[in-house]
Amino acid sequence: MTGPLAGLLVVDLTRALAGPQAAMMLGDLGARVVKVESPAGDDTRSWGPPFVAAEDGGAAESTYFLSCNRNKESITLDLKAEGDAHVLAGLIERADVLLENYKPGALRRLGFGAERLMALNPRLVVLSISGFGHDGPEAARAGYDQIAQGEAGLMSLTGPDAAHPQRVGVPIADLLAGMNGAFGVLAALRERDRTGRGQIVRTSLLASVVAAHAFQGTRWTVAGERGTAQGNHHPTIAPYGLFRCAGGSVQIACGNDAMWHRLCAAFGLPADDPRYAGNADRVAHRDSLTALLEAAFAPLGADELLRKLNDVGIPAGRVRTLDEVYEWEQTRSQRLLVDVEHESLGKISLPGSALRMFTVDAAGTETESTRTAHRPPPLLNADADAIRKWLDTPRQDRPDEATVAARGVASRRSPSRGQYGTRL
Repeated sequence: MTGPLAGLLVVDLTRALAGPQAAMMLGDLGARVVKVESPAGDDTRSWGPPFVAAEDGGAAESTYFLSCNRNKESITLDLKAEGDAHVLAGLIERADVLLENYKPGALRRLGFGAERLMALNPRLVVLSISGFGHDGPEAARAGYDQIAQGEAGLMSLTGPDAAHPQRVGVPIADLLAGMNGAFGVLAALRERDRTGRGQIVRTSLLASVVAAHAFQGTRWTVAGERGTAQGNHHPTIAPYGLFRCAGGSVQIACGNDAMWHRLCAAFGLPADDPRYAGNADRVAHRDSLTALLEAAFAPLGADELLRKLNDVGIPAGRVRTLDEVYEWEQTRSQRLLVDVEHESLGKISLPGSALRMFTVDAAGTETESTRTAHRPPPLLNADADAIRKWLDTPRQDRPDEATVAARGVASRRSPSRGQYGTRL
């Protein structure tokens, strides 16, 4: 196992998406992640279709679960059972990071309140993700992505117009909460380097969406102007959006007046028309501007139009379907697809990490240090025997974390040996 977090142990008590996303991000950076599931498994194991049939005819796997659980081991524990709670306590004692997304107060009721966590391990960094925050009048509400998108205002900004609010096509509240959580964990680990003590990091789906309002937030808090959905055109920049052409459409982003003048010169548009003189003018006359541009683009197919826009330095692009994205050479060049050997599905491809890392020598030569070998999402309880045996090994005789992790998937595929083989 390689990466900047190699040697760190993360105990992942989370389920669904926000927490598992945060844990997977830490695993992508080299941490060893032990996913603790209920005996029934993470909810997302049953979220489908689609499900993918196992090669050996065994249970099908949910593609939802596969999306956010690579680079993890799995053990099932019933935390209401004394023996299983003892196993969790052993993991916590050895962990660097604990992730949980129970409803506020639920982990305490299971016997693992903040004071016990810190008593077990004063260096522990705890990430707690909730739906609406851990305090305040609505802290007890359950958090699901689409509900959070609506409550946090995002749906009011998304869709064709104000009368038709629409969810974002991916669970963006969950994903943002996971990203913020991972970011907070790294900051807390850095703080621990200085103080020697862990701490609790908290975020929520609500906080993560509100924090991502960007200019739409200050548009209201500073200017008193409430944003609304405006379809595929930017509310404060023009022209910036989706425009029809022959047999299709393209997107352009004309971010300043210099670009606007280049666009006018290339397509014979009236650069001196006072309605379009500055960005604010173009925003105020967006409807007529859109009609003007679409009339100019009408004779051209998308490929030809994109070439012409590129030639004059206008940022532009097409709207790709997902199959086109994953077949695109640029996507593959950025290692946004990773191949893993799944225990029951065989070789599968997964969307990859957004991060790449490089070292640079004195001559300026870059060497990529990004983790390239990944563990597949685990089968339920696949690593239980190996983890329990590892916990039972006296510490002075136990292999270090890097050695344990390096034994890898090959030994894990044998149920009788577990991930770490028989030498533990």
